Amino acid sequence: MNQTHTEKKSKPVTPKVKELINASKSIILATVDAEGNPNSSYAPFVQVDQTFYILVSFMAKHTKNLADGRKTSIMFIEDESATKQIYARERLTIEAATSQIERDSEVWNTVVAKLKENHGKVVDVISEMGDFILIALQPVKGSYVNGFGSAYFVDSNLEIIEHRNDVNHQSK
Repeated sequence: MNQTHTEKKSKPVTPKVKELINASKSIILATVDAEGNPNSSYAPFVQVDQTFYILVSFMAKHTKNLADGRKTSIMFIEDESATKQIYARERLTIEAATSQIERDSEVWNTVVAKLKENHGKVVDVISEMGDFILIALQPVKGSYVNGFGSAYFVDSNLEIIEHRNDVNHQSK
């Protein structure tokens, strides 16, 4: 195809995956139920090593989906008020394996203490409620976008493994 104009390629912006996570107090959740119906929600989180933890109630649809170990995706996204271009908001999307943490285990106690440190005394109240459970979200793989032409594949350690470099970018 003969083109009469010069295409300008965007230079990828340096990935700042950890900074985006550290700037977030909650994650967006995408889960599916037993019939395959999608559900989106959010939850406050803490990160310990490479695992994210959320304390969630069975009053919420997403909790059963998470507890049953169904496919889950989590997202961190730049605040709309901070973005320069709404179509190019910085975001990290991760496929995650889920597991329920046993109440009063060493992991439970460590994570609940960190949740309280990050999110306040309300954690003391909700962690004692019987309908709240602690879910671990272990990253499997994902993608990170921080602008036009700046998309990357991310591994289970949240490390950039490859620039997506024009994957699925076709002009019409």
